[in-house]
Amino acid sequence: MRRRRALAAAGAVSAGLLVLSACDKPTPIATITVGSSSVSEEATCGGEGEALQTADLTKCLKDTDIESISVDPDETVRFGVDPEIADNGWTILMNGQPLLTEPLKKTYTTIPGSVFFNAQYGAQGNSTLVSIREGGENETTGLWSFKLKKDS
Repeated sequence: MRRRRALAAAGAVSAGLLVLSACDKPTPIATITVGSSSVSEEATCGGEGEALQTADLTKCLKDTDIESISVDPDETVRFGVDPEIADNGWTILMNGQPLLTEPLKKTYTTIPGSVFFNAQYGAQGNSTLVSIREGGENETTGLWSFKLKKDS
């Protein structure tokens, strides 16, 4: 009887481990906060540490199924990333173009909301595609995209 219980317990543990090994690990999270509102996303593309091809990046930047947040141009936009993203370096893209010149290595930064609706920085109209690009200067390993809508 004891042996049956031991075998049953071992079988249950093995089955549990098998089920867990079949699960996909979620990608790191990026968050944008404006005032008391925030939105978070898993990677739109990549996020698993492997370099993305240019064609994949172009396709990802055209994705329309992304989170959006209203931004008053007088507010500060706060960007937060998981430590895993920060360790690899990250930058902010505005409509596909780098907004920052150097990749950040910290988990948090702020940018004035007015930047995202200023034609000088490439903004057009009342909404802007903002992406967080993980990776160094020559390699992108993940992309998190958000739509910022002007709140006037």
